[in-house]
Amino acid sequence: MPTAAAMPNLVPPKFRLRPFAGGLGAEIEGIAVSAIDDATFPAIYDAFLAHQLLLFRDQDLPPADQIAFARRFGKVQVHVMNQYHANAHPELYTLSNVGPDGKPNGRHPDRGTLAWHTDGSWQTYTTKATMLYAEVIPSRGGGTGFADMYSAFEAMPPDEQKRLAAMRAVHNLDFSRNRRHGDEPMTDAQRKAAPPVEQPVVRTHPETGRKAMYLGDHAERIVDMDYDEGRAFIDRLNDRIVEICRTYFHDWRPRDLMVWDNRCLLHKAGAYDLATEPRIIRRCTVLGDVPS
Repeated sequence: MPTAAAMPNLVPPKFRLRPFAGGLGAEIEGIAVSAIDDATFPAIYDAFLAHQLLLFRDQDLPPADQIAFARRFGKVQVHVMNQYHANAHPELYTLSNVGPDGKPNGRHPDRGTLAWHTDGSWQTYTTKATMLYAEVIPSRGGGTGFADMYSAFEAMPPDEQKRLAAMRAVHNLDFSRNRRHGDEPMTDAQRKAAPPVEQPVVRTHPETGRKAMYLGDHAERIVDMDYDEGRAFIDRLNDRIVEICRTYFHDWRPRDLMVWDNRCLLHKAGAYDLATEPRIIRRCTVLGDVPS
C-alpha cells in the first residue's frame, strides 16, 4: 500500500476523508470505529500520519472498544497515575469533574492538561498516539487545542534549527505534576516508576522522517545549562513554538473520538466552569519509541 507521504488522501470507499481548513487534522466520515477492519485500518493509519490528527464523530464506543481500537496502533499504556484509571479498565485515564453524586464538584481533575504538553514525554519509550473520547461535554468551554510541531521547527531559521537540534531536555512528570497540581502530588511509588528522562529538543519522526520540536510542559531543564537559565529558556521556547506553528482548536461534541500523533503535536485543554458544567473524557494512549 502507498505510504501516507506518497498518497496522503488515498482512502477506500468505506469512508470519506475531510481535511480541516487550516491544514492540520482531518475528519473521518462515514464509518464507525467498531467497523474498521484489517483491510480498512492501513488507510486510516496513512491518514493519521499524513494529517497528524483524526476526528471521528458520533461514535458509540464503550470502554473495551476504545481500548481495542487503540491496540490497532500499538501497545496500550497503563498510566502510572493510577488514581485516574477507569473501573475495570486500567488502560483508560478518565478526566472528570463529576462527583459520586453525579454533579460537578468544582475541582479540575488534572490542571496539567491546561498547559501545552505532549503525552508521555516523561518516559523513555514515549507515546505514539492519544485517543480522547467525549462522554459528557460542557455547554461552553472545555475544548482542546493542538499545535503542529513540524511547522514550529520548519518556521525557525536554519542556524536556530541546528542549535536546538544539538540540545537535550530532561522531562519529569513529578516536576510538571507539582508545578500544576502541587496539592495532589505523586506518591513515592509513582515517582519511583517514572524517573526523569532526557529527550532531544528536536526529534525525528520515526515513520515520516520529518523533524519536529519536542518540548512542552513536562520539560524541566536543559542538559548542561544552569537550572534557572534552562527553566526560563524552556518557558520562552514553549511560548514561541505555539505562536509560530499551525494550530487547531476542537470544540467537543458528545461521542467525538479524537486520535492524534504525540510525536509531532502538542495539545492542551481549555477552561470551563468546573462548578456547574460536567465534563467526562476518556483517554487511551499508545506507546511508541525512544525519540532520536
